Amino acid sequence: MNTSTDTFGLMSPTQRPSRGLLITSWVLRIPAAFILLQTLFFKFTGAAESIHIFTTVGQEPWGRYGSGVVELVASILLFVPGLTAVGALLALGTMSGAIFFHLTVLGIDVQGDGGLLFSLAVVVWLCCAGIAWIHRRSIPIIGSKLP
Repeated sequence: MNTSTDTFGLMSPTQRPSRGLLITSWVLRIPAAFILLQTLFFKFTGAAESIHIFTTVGQEPWGRYGSGVVELVASILLFVPGLTAVGALLALGTMSGAIFFHLTVLGIDVQGDGGLLFSLAVVVWLCCAGIAWIHRRSIPIIGSKLP
């Protein structure tokens, strides 16, 4: 057994984030997961706005379904001990793509939403960046080498 982890594969008490950082992590996880899960309904049911977005970026329907699956997995992993950072990194990647397309192809305001979807992507990105940093030592392969 690796001495840096306990029997559940979690970090040893000396490697875990402080109590304050763990509380911050939970405060960041809840809105990130809520936003990610809330948008799944629109992606999986083929809402007109989702179809418009993915058609505009040339990824309809596979991009809509694929990003939805990745967002679902990321939302679940945000709450799995030892895999929280992996979930945050998955969401960071997906939101980076969303932000990129908003800035290059879609625009901030999509179909008169006042920039809501762009803002939600930025909020999820910021939350997951914080979560990934707090849980960076639990990232597989490289986590034990991080400060």
